[in-house]
Amino acid sequence: MGFIRYKQFSAKWFKAYAFIITGAFIIALGYVLFITPNKIVPGGIYGLSIVLHHTLGTPVGLMALAFNIPLTIIGVKILGPKFGKKTIVGFAFTSGFMDLLTWWFGEEPLIQGDPLVSAIFGGAVIGLGVGLLFKAKATCGGTDLISMMLGKWTGMSLGQLMMIVDSIVVIVGTLVFSDWKIPMYSLVTIFVMGKVIDTVLQGMNYEKVAFIISDKCEQIGSKIINDLHRGGTSINARGMFAGNDKTMIYVVLNRRELASLEEYIHQIDPKAFLTVIDANEILGSGFRSLSEKVEE
Repeated sequence: MGFIRYKQFSAKWFKAYAFIITGAFIIALGYVLFITPNKIVPGGIYGLSIVLHHTLGTPVGLMALAFNIPLTIIGVKILGPKFGKKTIVGFAFTSGFMDLLTWWFGEEPLIQGDPLVSAIFGGAVIGLGVGLLFKAKATCGGTDLISMMLGKWTGMSLGQLMMIVDSIVVIVGTLVFSDWKIPMYSLVTIFVMGKVIDTVLQGMNYEKVAFIISDKCEQIGSKIINDLHRGGTSINARGMFAGNDKTMIYVVLNRRELASLEEYIHQIDPKAFLTVIDANEILGSGFRSLSEKVEE
């Protein structure tokens, strides 16, 4: 992800590296305070380093760095320089902060005697840090690079390979620690991390997308425009069963507006067909602009 470059010492350059260093520090906090002391293994290079730390006594950050450096060298030779300086800075600072914070805080978890809560908090904190790195078009190394190399050889999708690599590390941790609660705690951490990363990258989004098929589309459209003060798109459609021509409305609304519209549709056309889906991100007129997203 580090192949997008900014002019050196420009405002965007400083902002990107501020995100990287801050994100690396937050990731390290999540591991040191919640994940590592509880022997939770959320996959990847850092998960493997946690296993080695608890079995051989090696520092987590130093071992992660020892894995990431040769992986990056091999990755550049196989894939080309796709990750660049920002990812190197990302995993170097993450590893350094991990060992520094371990020395500072020690090896006791912040939340004593409750690994499940630690898994939730750890996933949230690490997800926040990883999200900041992703916003700077960097990573903290590890699984994504391994998966990209395997993908070149196997032809499998990156998402599938990342799941496989992370799962192998979780299984290794389970076998080494002989604790079958570890997979569950690790999955909780991975799930929470993913949700927080999405929130950091896309923001808190409450918009819904509605597709409406009705014989009263003209009245529904008037309600959307005049009462809800939203725009929409009218689409000519054909029913597959009877072959009748129909009109479908596509509209983006927030939760409150959707509830009002559903009540209105029920009053005028109880037989209307309505599909509602969550909108992960809405960019454009009336919402957040694409330019604003890119500038961030």
